[in-house]
Amino acid sequence: MRDLPRQLTADELAALFESRTELVERLARLEDPLGRAREVARSLDDEAKREVLDAHPAIGVQEGLSARSAAEQGTDDDPGVLAELAELNRRYEERFGFRFVVFVNGRPRREILPVLRARLERTRAEELETGVDELVQIALDRYSSGRADNSSRWRTS
Repeated sequence: MRDLPRQLTADELAALFESRTELVERLARLEDPLGRAREVARSLDDEAKREVLDAHPAIGVQEGLSARSAAEQGTDDDPGVLAELAELNRRYEERFGFRFVVFVNGRPRREILPVLRARLERTRAEELETGVDELVQIALDRYSSGRADNSSRWRTS
C-alpha cells in the first residue's frame, strides 16, 4: 500500500470522493487529509453526510458512470441482479433519504444484494455512519490503487 499524502487539493480530493462537498473542502485544509478522513466524515452534520453519500453513484447503475466507477462496481450484468439492485436501492433511498454506499472491493454485484438487504433493517443513524465509513474506504482504495480520475499522480502503471 502506498503512503498517504500529507496534503491534497480540493480538486484531487473531489476525484477520490466523487464531488466537491463540505467533506472535501474540510479535508483540503488539513495535513494528512486521507489519514483524518474518517474522523472528519464522522464529525459532519447529517445534512453534510447525506450530501457526500448522494454524490456517489448508486451501485448497479450502468449509465453515466465514469470508467473508474464502472470498474469498481463489480461484475455481474445479470438482468435479474440489476433489477433487484435497482429495487433495493429505491427502497433504501426512500427509507433513509440518501444513497446506499458500499465498498464493493471487486465483489460481484450479486454478493452486494445480501449486504443491501441487511442494511435496510438498520437505523438511519447507523446507515449514515456506515455509509460515510464505506465512502472513506472507497477513497482510500482509489488513492492506494491509483484509480483517481484526472491525476497522473495516482497512476500506478
